[in-house]
Amino acid sequence: MPLTPSRSSAPLRVGLVGYGTAGRGFHAPLFPRAGLAAVAVATANPTRVAEVHEDLPEAEVVPDLDALLERTDLELVVIASATAVHVEQAEQVIEAGLPLVVDKPLAIDADAALRLVDLAAQKGVPLTVFQNRRYDPEQRGLAAVVEQGSIGEIWRAEYRWDRWRPVRRDRWRETASPEEGGGLLLDLHTHLIDQAVLLHGEVESVYAELASRVAVAEDDTFLACRHTSGVVSHLFASAVNGAPGPRARLAGSRGAYVIGKQVDDVSAFTEFANHGDAVGWIVRGDEREPGPVVAEADEADFYRGVAAALRSDDPQAGMPVDPRDAVHVLAVIDAARTSAHGNRVVEVVTPGESPN
Repeated sequence: MPLTPSRSSAPLRVGLVGYGTAGRGFHAPLFPRAGLAAVAVATANPTRVAEVHEDLPEAEVVPDLDALLERTDLELVVIASATAVHVEQAEQVIEAGLPLVVDKPLAIDADAALRLVDLAAQKGVPLTVFQNRRYDPEQRGLAAVVEQGSIGEIWRAEYRWDRWRPVRRDRWRETASPEEGGGLLLDLHTHLIDQAVLLHGEVESVYAELASRVAVAEDDTFLACRHTSGVVSHLFASAVNGAPGPRARLAGSRGAYVIGKQVDDVSAFTEFANHGDAVGWIVRGDEREPGPVVAEADEADFYRGVAAALRSDDPQAGMPVDPRDAVHVLAVIDAARTSAHGNRVVEVVTPGESPN
């Protein structure tokens, strides 16, 4: 019988599924900072098993999800496995009655994601989606500019993640087909779309250009999204761009806001990098001034929010990310695939939402 999370300050006991790039690189390091403890990790990969023993000596290593769910002390399950098995594994956890976090994307497509959200609601199981980038300094800087009206009415937004990886790596994200969860649409674009929706409202229509240069699935992508606010966002993600552009740029009636590029980017835009406690620059032609100073941003806040929700009277309402947000993000991705195939603008229809 699943435990009811304690309202004490004792660490929540977490079962982690998968210990690859997501599990080891993103989730596990956040647990102790947020008051959670990984007590079991499911992985059958010998290399990953050795890494768990090294990183988390107190955690039990089990071969699969079935074995993980045999434990009777888990208060939360985190799914950080390959995208293709998210739905199957999440359904299993929901049937076991355990609260869960699913790494983005929630599913391969919006319909599957909605079925999962509805199942969790039917069973009364708290569910949320790991959107860690909501807690970045960049996102808080962008939100501050939008909320404060620092550049007036915003007309256009550009968000990008460009990298230079012209040789395909032997990783499932690059060797799997889109139907198997591979490619940038289901990887980086789940962050970019989520970011744009938070700042500018839901996406009404999308035009997309998708290409597979060296990977099996798309590795060079562009989406033009029209939001309910009237803002048009241009979202770029590429693994084969040798000269990446700025990480973010907002164009408005009283200037622009620019955030520099990632640490592994070329130096062309270093003058627009984050500086001190301020994020980005507000630019008006030849004039520029530092962007907003934001409160300390910490991705562990996601898991602090999960812990607080599970100790509250209404865990689902308190979850840091509404899983229905993930359904809309996947609806945009579904529409983008249709757009690229037909070379046309496509209306975004989010399953489960009432038509306008």
